[in-house]
Amino acid sequence: MRFVLPLLLCLTTSSLAFAQIEAGPGDDIEGILNGLAPGDEVILADGMYTLSGRFGFSAVGTEAEPIVIRAAEGASPHFHRPDASQNVWDFSAEHVTIRGLRFSGGSAGLRVEGATNLTIEACEIFDTEDVALRVNDGGQTYTRLQVLRNHIHDTGGTGEGMYLGCNDNGCRLAQSLIQGNHVHHTNAGDVSQGDGIELKDGSYETIIRDNVIHDTNYPCILGYSTSGNGGPNLVEGNVMWNCGDNGIQWEANATIQNNIVLGAGGSAFASQNHQEDGPNELVVVHNTFINMGGDALAIRSASGPVTVANNALYAMGGRAFFVNGDASRITAAGNAGTGSVEGITTTLIAGDIGADFVAASFTGSLPQDVYPTAAGALGGAGSTEHVVMFDFDGRDRMGEADIGAYALGAGPAWMIMEGFKPAGGVVVPPGDAGPGTDAGAGVDAGPRPDGGPGSDGGPGVDGGARPDAGPRTDAGIGEDDGGCGCRVGSRSPSPRGALALLFLTGLLYRRRR
Repeated sequence: MRFVLPLLLCLTTSSLAFAQIEAGPGDDIEGILNGLAPGDEVILADGMYTLSGRFGFSAVGTEAEPIVIRAAEGASPHFHRPDASQNVWDFSAEHVTIRGLRFSGGSAGLRVEGATNLTIEACEIFDTEDVALRVNDGGQTYTRLQVLRNHIHDTGGTGEGMYLGCNDNGCRLAQSLIQGNHVHHTNAGDVSQGDGIELKDGSYETIIRDNVIHDTNYPCILGYSTSGNGGPNLVEGNVMWNCGDNGIQWEANATIQNNIVLGAGGSAFASQNHQEDGPNELVVVHNTFINMGGDALAIRSASGPVTVANNALYAMGGRAFFVNGDASRITAAGNAGTGSVEGITTTLIAGDIGADFVAASFTGSLPQDVYPTAAGALGGAGSTEHVVMFDFDGRDRMGEADIGAYALGAGPAWMIMEGFKPAGGVVVPPGDAGPGTDAGAGVDAGPRPDGGPGSDGGPGVDGGARPDAGPRTDAGIGEDDGGCGCRVGSRSPSPRGALALLFLTGLLYRRRR
């Protein structure tokens, strides 16, 4: 039932025709997608699209005439591969949006062979035999991708929710936005790794923001360094719990701010050597890290400046703040919490989890309300030098040095729960990404430079060895074999200051309020 409706775009200089193509399960979807021209829109009807054999395509739009592949209004097109002999989709794309589709089965769910200006939004990827979303073809530089408000869950094999970039700078993600996704249960019995979101070595100027991540086998968020390829990355406003390894593990060249970790098998936050030279040019500010068994925050084997400021660090059975090696170059200020401090001479403002938060605990499970109480230890007690502009909810901190992810005020704008963190103040029901839903106010999808078409990355099967060659787990509570030396002198940047640095190359940014 393929219908092609020619439409005219009237421009001041010329009139360009493009097609609106309606298609359903009985049509040759692969052929349709391979035949798209700039400005075309494919509207997919409801139903099950069962795949056999490789499904691959290349689509190239332009900045003025992007290609859109989307669900019909109210529909939920479901692409399913009943075995793991191929990925569900293999594709390369330039100026393309994929919206409101479901993908299940196969080896990987979506394998992006090459891309620039690609948006994947309001999709569901689940029940894969391997990683859900893989963006890791060797030699590629993937630029200006937006992965927005997708529901990713129940993976197998290596099991990552998102595998972005390659080991040892073999490919990279650049100038991209990973925002508002719900990633969970990457920890099935057969999963060998199972990170929630993994940004690999050499990736740069990428934002990981406002994601809800839980029940993983490896870290909920794992990042490496930029390898000198570009500006730093930004990790902010994410919430996670039941992370099978560390909550957030990040090596270097990033700002980590306004995140909440409620429980992890390792440390709530860890930074250590991981394919590069160890922690360096790392700013960790205004986070709330709560952990029952492991450390709240651990820095190991650093090679450059690290700032740790205005964090709420609550450890029941481990250390609140641990440094392995020479700590003379670490700047630590305005941190509060419970647990010991080891390896660094700094004062931790004494906290009490019952008194400092509205309704927090060390259980690592929901419900939790880690909003600060007015009478607790966190309000206004931090370092004014390191205050960032906004908090976890996107509220202006007004220069107040409230410790942790929230600014003290009227209470949380959203109660932490399974599902999607609100987009532009609208609460999205748990598990409902909604085909075609808004990707969230504050995501500026405006003009972006053209980075060139992605190339074909080879065969569709996801059979390549992708294990991480370096140590990725926390070395344990009390057993550390590496040295650490770090230094930081300047104040941590505000989100807008950090983004000015991040996007010198042209990615536009408008903060969610």
